[in-house]
Amino acid sequence: MSAVNENAQWPHLFRPGSVSAPVLLMLHGTGGDEQQVSGLAAALDRNAAVLAPRGRVQENGMNRWFRRLSEGVFDTDDVVRRADELAGFLVWARDHYELGDRSLVAVGFSNGANIALATALLHPAVVPRVIAFSGMHPLDWAVSNAKPDARVAGSELAASALLLLNGRSDPMAPLPSVQKLVTLLEARGAQVQQELRPGGHGIAETDVAAAVAWLGAVL
Repeated sequence: MSAVNENAQWPHLFRPGSVSAPVLLMLHGTGGDEQQVSGLAAALDRNAAVLAPRGRVQENGMNRWFRRLSEGVFDTDDVVRRADELAGFLVWARDHYELGDRSLVAVGFSNGANIALATALLHPAVVPRVIAFSGMHPLDWAVSNAKPDARVAGSELAASALLLLNGRSDPMAPLPSVQKLVTLLEARGAQVQQELRPGGHGIAETDVAAAVAWLGAVL
């Protein structure tokens, strides 16, 4: 099957929105789907286009974006492969839906935030902006036997902008991992805004408000 046909058959939702508004790439968390996560888009920008694909990895019947070895330990080889696939899908979708040069912002929660961050690191021209709710470092080779991808070490992220929204006591996205990611992004020249709140894993009202304000400032 050709890459074009494979992308066309990737389960996803698309709403065109206003041509003057950005495209929000909505990426669900573990066990979610494209319908569930698309509702968040209206809270961020009701005029935006919505592109919401479905994660194609299964874990105990739940949709995910990539495999993991255990809780908090990712199969980083698979993360890289799935990020490459998502980037290819986005290139196809921009052409297929005639999105032209409309700004694209990846918005992900948990596992969806992690694939958004991985794609931004590996394909910054395709995903230059990210809002990550309860995400963490998606490509930490220190916790796996995978070989680091040279694209991350050499990536130039001066045109990238990212908003990281995390709970201070989140066991699923621990702060040391988040801080390591912030250090990496800033070292590569990215514009990073980090917002920490009390609590754990999830999306709080304050997170949504911060995301709306960030979108207005960045776009």
